[in-house]
Amino acid sequence: MGNEPAHTVTRYDQELDRLRGIVARMGGLVERQTAQAIAAVVDQDEEAAIEPPELDTEVDALEREAEMLAIRILALRAPMAVDLRMIVAVLKMSGDLERIGDYASSIARRAMKVEPLDGAFSFSPLRAMARLVQENLHKAIEAMVENDSTRAMEVWNADTAVDELYTAMFRELVTYMMEDPQRVYYAVTGNMLPAVRPRGGAARKDTHKES
Repeated sequence: MGNEPAHTVTRYDQELDRLRGIVARMGGLVERQTAQAIAAVVDQDEEAAIEPPELDTEVDALEREAEMLAIRILALRAPMAVDLRMIVAVLKMSGDLERIGDYASSIARRAMKVEPLDGAFSFSPLRAMARLVQENLHKAIEAMVENDSTRAMEVWNADTAVDELYTAMFRELVTYMMEDPQRVYYAVTGNMLPAVRPRGGAARKDTHKES
């Protein structure tokens, strides 16, 4: 866009900033959904379970807004190099964020339908994994908005620890179910929370590619 008039370039930059802003707002909502879903399961907080499904509509609307703006920029501005990679990454990341929000909503809904766990189950691996997932999600969104490749790499490298906690969580759930078949439903519901991790990882990878 080197030969474009100054006002056109300024408008183009504003559109890119707006696109990043949409993803930032979407990410903030999904972070909230994830945090509340975790509280619903780990703390057995019924009030926390209400909010994630309620935020779905707003998250979906932001995803559509991001897609429409990205398509408009691609069609009218013909971006190249770094800008093109950023726009493609935003398209992928917005879809990943929407799916993370869907997982969080599913976890919250199921958490309201099950009985509290007894003392035989330890939430330690789940708490640790949830904390890491939240941190990585937040950093991934910041890396996208600020175009920070260093932070993106930090999130990329941190995913190994999440994988290890996921494995520990799965083993604990299997043991918990084997001890009492009546616990199966809650254990399966609890295992929905680690399902957020692969989508968080996808958002992380898209951020790294863009950065």
